[in-house]
Amino acid sequence: MTSQAIDRLLSFLKQDSPRWRALVLIFVLSLPAVTTRLYASDEIQYFAYLRSLWFDQDLSFENEYRHFYDRGVAKTVGFQETFLEMTTSTGLRYNFGTIGSAILWAPFYAAGDSVARIMRASGSDVAVDGYSAPYITAVTLGSAVYGFLALVLSIVAAHRIVGSGIVPGLFVWFGTPLFFYMYIAPGMAHACSAFAVAAFVVTWLRVRERWSIQGVALLGCFAALMVMVREQDVFFLIGPIVDFIWSSWKDVRGPNPSERSFLPRIQVAIVGVLVACFVYLPQVISYIVLNGHIGPPNVIQTKMDWTAPYAGLVLLSSEHGLIVWTPLVLLSLCGLILLAIRNREEGSGLSRMSHVTLGLLLMAVTQVYVTGSLSSWASAGAFGQRRFVGATVILVIGLAAFLKFVRSGWKRQALGCLIGLCIWWNIGLMIQFGSGMMDRQKIELQRNAYNSFVRVPQELPSLAYRYFFNRHSFYEPHNE
Repeated sequence: MTSQAIDRLLSFLKQDSPRWRALVLIFVLSLPAVTTRLYASDEIQYFAYLRSLWFDQDLSFENEYRHFYDRGVAKTVGFQETFLEMTTSTGLRYNFGTIGSAILWAPFYAAGDSVARIMRASGSDVAVDGYSAPYITAVTLGSAVYGFLALVLSIVAAHRIVGSGIVPGLFVWFGTPLFFYMYIAPGMAHACSAFAVAAFVVTWLRVRERWSIQGVALLGCFAALMVMVREQDVFFLIGPIVDFIWSSWKDVRGPNPSERSFLPRIQVAIVGVLVACFVYLPQVISYIVLNGHIGPPNVIQTKMDWTAPYAGLVLLSSEHGLIVWTPLVLLSLCGLILLAIRNREEGSGLSRMSHVTLGLLLMAVTQVYVTGSLSSWASAGAFGQRRFVGATVILVIGLAAFLKFVRSGWKRQALGCLIGLCIWWNIGLMIQFGSGMMDRQKIELQRNAYNSFVRVPQELPSLAYRYFFNRHSFYEPHNE
């Protein structure tokens, strides 16, 4: 199953090799744009897992937190109180992150460790301590690589469902916060999340053809990885679950006598769950060691209201509303809805492919639901509605569908202009956010529009020079 899937993927990549080579070239040339530093408390928490397990073989993060705090890296208000004074029920320091990003970063961190040791042996004064430049650079470049792999897998998924994907993939790359969390804040978990979810979705699209034991076991592996990267990503499971139940019900009621028993499907489902639970064990162990129970710290529960009172704000608020910050999302959602309607019209009732589009829509809705259940839904101080970066694969598929439905000349040109504006809006906001031209807590439409279309173009040459040759100048406190 796995070798066949890889062969299919390679065959697909060869079909449009010039475009793929161009895409890879763009990514490679963009690597100098990756910001090789950690600064936010979330980044430090994710990194602390990796550094502590690699060098100390434990989950006591006191020395990692102290390192970043003493050097002025961890400047977040309340960092000392939360991470250097408070303790969990097991007597350890809090870590609100998960272990998945550390697992994905590990190969890159190993390379960074090797580089540091070679440099040290060659006479360099670089520290072999897990914090020095080779380690941080390796982790941040690793996030960029995973973000790019997320795009590749999203394109593969879109091509499988819609028939095209490279162009929509490029649009989503530059038109959503994925770019920001690949290049400007790569120490966050979001690029890794985009990769894990995309891998999960691509596996689902392949496995659903037969729902074999081997295929569902692989799906369980990616499900566990996905949830270990970000807990919120557990809600992406709803797509394959609904598809599996629906297809099983149709097969049982179908004309083929060999498929009329639920027992084989139940056995397949049990295998998938058991494999997922086994792969998820690193996170289970981490929870128990840190928190004394399986699950995040109890203080997280105080932030949750499962009636999702903030769902509307998540989409439309000027603070960090998804559509306000990233209007390209609206086109993607419209594309998914149009695709679901077309699939239903083409089939008798709900066709097999409509299960997929329904699952993708349910995935998107549940992300709005769970984010809307958080009192901290706005992710204050973060760029855009960052909790939706994991949904990159859904956005690429939806945008590919929307582009397919708009075929006539003038409509196509108008859509191209609209997408161009959405992309520039995202790029403009990233520049404003990084350079201090905007209030990072909210969108001020008139001010941000003026900056994006007047001030940013005027200052772009100097800002680009600073970014590549004096990036440290962006790290100073801004007065605006």
